[in-house]
Amino acid sequence: MKRTSSTPDFHHTPSSFRRLWGWPLLLGVSTTLGLISALFSDGGLGDVVAWVALGAPVAVGAWFGWRRSASDRAPTSPP
Repeated sequence: MKRTSSTPDFHHTPSSFRRLWGWPLLLGVSTTLGLISALFSDGGLGDVVAWVALGAPVAVGAWFGWRRSASDRAPTSPP
């Protein structure tokens, strides 16, 4: 029987959840790891882990910010 209701039929699958929230969760875990590493390390490998883990979200934000501003500056065709 075909559904005739006006309400949309949403199907949430694990792949749609991972597709939407995968990268933000990974960046959040990376930030948390970096903050904990920076808090408890005293030189050596812990500082390197903190730098990399805290630098990754900054690099991703800068990358996508740069890509957006570059696409905004793209020349448009004359009217």
